[in-house]
Amino acid sequence: MSRKIIAGNWKMHMTHTDAVSFVKRLQEELAKINTSYEVVVIPPFTSLFPVSTAIDKGILKLGAQNVFYEREGAYTGEISPVMLKALGCDYVIVGHSERRKYFAESDEMIAKKLKAVLIEGMTPILCVGETLEQREKGRHKEVVESQLVSDLAYLSVDEIKRIVIAYEPVWAIGTGHNATPEQAQEMHEFIRNILEEKFAASDVPILYGGSVKPENIRDISAMKDVDGALVGGASIKVESFVGIILNAYQGGELKCIHS
Repeated sequence: MSRKIIAGNWKMHMTHTDAVSFVKRLQEELAKINTSYEVVVIPPFTSLFPVSTAIDKGILKLGAQNVFYEREGAYTGEISPVMLKALGCDYVIVGHSERRKYFAESDEMIAKKLKAVLIEGMTPILCVGETLEQREKGRHKEVVESQLVSDLAYLSVDEIKRIVIAYEPVWAIGTGHNATPEQAQEMHEFIRNILEEKFAASDVPILYGGSVKPENIRDISAMKDVDGALVGGASIKVESFVGIILNAYQGGELKCIHS
């Protein structure tokens, strides 16, 4: 069975002092909750060190939003996987749609990044997903399969079993529109079938990302092949992020808030 994860991608929000205050408040709230989900915070690079000193790894895991594929060198402005590992990062987002769109990241580059993250013992969260135009043309499955096959090209089966995948329909990111639970399930099942048929890795966790909110997380996360969520805007407010964690489907387990 795939493990359950809820990860908050803060994108370009919060100074380092804001980030530390946020994490302390979040941990206070999470200490009151029983959840079957592993919870991850993914701040900007500037906040990684202060957050790493404030975080309780028994409550939260730490992730980075991006990485370069070389260990060191003359790559001005880039951050290596060695640097992220030294800060205590557990996860690294790779191939987010905003990186693909605004920074022209290719599948070849993404494949190199995945390999580099795994070499340092961290877990990459590989993002795949289609645009609205691609979905309307009925090419959504073709696009996602192409991304998966290209991005995983440099990995062994054992390495693929160590990654996490996030399905993010690009048309639902930050738009207020999200895939229906049925649409999410259809694509997650499709992705899982590809992982099984091509890589014998059906237990890889598959998260949903795209305008996730406390109001819609339960129905989406209750789908058979949805193993959690990669949350954007709703993860930068303690109340909404905790609401998502509380409302996420627990597989019949009762959630308990301690007095």
